[in-house]
Amino acid sequence: IQEVAKTADHLTVFQRSPNWCAPLHNGPIEPAEMTDIRSHYDDIFERCRKSFSGFIHDSDQRKALDVSEEEREALYEELYAAPGFGIWIGNFRDVLVDEVANATLSEFIARKIRERVDDAELAEKLIPSDHGFGTRRVPMETNYYEVYNQDNVLLVDINETPIEKVTADGIQCSDQEHQFDLIVYATGFDAVMGPYKSIKFTGSDGRLLAEKWENGPSTYLGLATAGFPNMFTLVGPHNASTFCNMPRCIEQNVEWVSTFLQQLFASDVRRVEVDIDAEDEWTEHVYESVQRMLFSKVDSWFMGVNKNIEGRDTRTFMLYVGGLPSYTERCDDVARDGYRGFIMS
Repeated sequence: IQEVAKTADHLTVFQRSPNWCAPLHNGPIEPAEMTDIRSHYDDIFERCRKSFSGFIHDSDQRKALDVSEEEREALYEELYAAPGFGIWIGNFRDVLVDEVANATLSEFIARKIRERVDDAELAEKLIPSDHGFGTRRVPMETNYYEVYNQDNVLLVDINETPIEKVTADGIQCSDQEHQFDLIVYATGFDAVMGPYKSIKFTGSDGRLLAEKWENGPSTYLGLATAGFPNMFTLVGPHNASTFCNMPRCIEQNVEWVSTFLQQLFASDVRRVEVDIDAEDEWTEHVYESVQRMLFSKVDSWFMGVNKNIEGRDTRTFMLYVGGLPSYTERCDDVARDGYRGFIMS
């Protein structure tokens, strides 16, 4: 939106539902800074491995409701002005589990939106009212809210004036036809399970993976699923890498599976599959881990809800929110115990 608005004579944004956004604060890295970063790669990667979500951001171990309003606002201001995901995953440790704590953060972000958007009525349309900040994936932005101050940008709330049809000249809403030279669609995608369900993976009993996961995924460690021998699901559902700094967390996946495969080859094992009891136990643990999180109370792709896909309106958790260190330890414990939960032949 920001890039198109730089050159388009006119840009109309059709909004179904607003999401919370936070500044990315990307900028050029000076040569001296880059040299310093390179000299500390090992330390940076180790810090990422030890953090909850694989980033350099560590959550503040205080609770938002245990500090004064001045202290709380000071941290929010600091994180809002800092680059990266700190405002989301480097915040007070209770903002994603306690509704009252989360409300203080959401109110802070709402004030920032109102400060950045000149038109008060328009600002309110850009502020979510159906979920708190961080309970869905937080898009990071650069001048997103400021773009609505431009004369060539118009926001259409399709809850007020629904889209009726696409015409030869543009888009017909309930109140008028908007004429365009070009339409850019942002209809989303089927996150996490989509790639696995779009390929016709067939299990040992002839059942498709898409059929097995029709009502939600079930896996062991988020790395394999019963009935599909010799198949590993890197960065799949119920895997720590799905709520994590992807490059750092897929590294754990790849190294663990690679080591497992090396041992299988060395032992002349030709077939490996998941024990269904191990799968059931892990799947139950995954769902237990999210119950304390505010994610579980919100419709989002985290919870398997996708309003662009028919029948995807039931909450079935897609991710794993036990944290990277805990997940790594669980995987390593399975390996130390002779790859407990896997049947090898």
